[in-house]
Amino acid sequence: MGVTDQIADALTREHHAIDAGIETFLADDADPATLREALDALRRHIYLEERFLFPPLKQSMMMPIIVMLREHGELWRGMDAIESALSQPEADAQVQCRELLRLLDDHNRKEEPIIYPRADADLPDDVRAELMEFIATGSYPAGWVCEQA
Repeated sequence: MGVTDQIADALTREHHAIDAGIETFLADDADPATLREALDALRRHIYLEERFLFPPLKQSMMMPIIVMLREHGELWRGMDAIESALSQPEADAQVQCRELLRLLDDHNRKEEPIIYPRADADLPDDVRAELMEFIATGSYPAGWVCEQA
């Protein structure tokens, strides 16, 4: 991995890991622990994008960032629906999981080729370092919700 693709690669790997956690639950929903870990990872991922990635890119990429923020809100509400379904024995969380995966696929197909390359090319060095540090070790604040939730 070169210096110019560190952020894009790291964030794309997070997308794949989140998807895999949800898909594992869909394959065998007897234990929702993997799903809850994936949802927590997605909330953390949205936090890091809204806290570190989007603000410095917003001026030069206003419309794509607005779309990403709106979609984050949809994803957040989808995660809330899944958590609600998990707490109700009669509810079918798999339906909400399939919908969340559909939303994620649509979102990631835009974010990965449009936003992520600009992160590697355009972020100031100090922001890149802070973002990479957060990717490696950070956690989002308890109670935080995304801008469009």
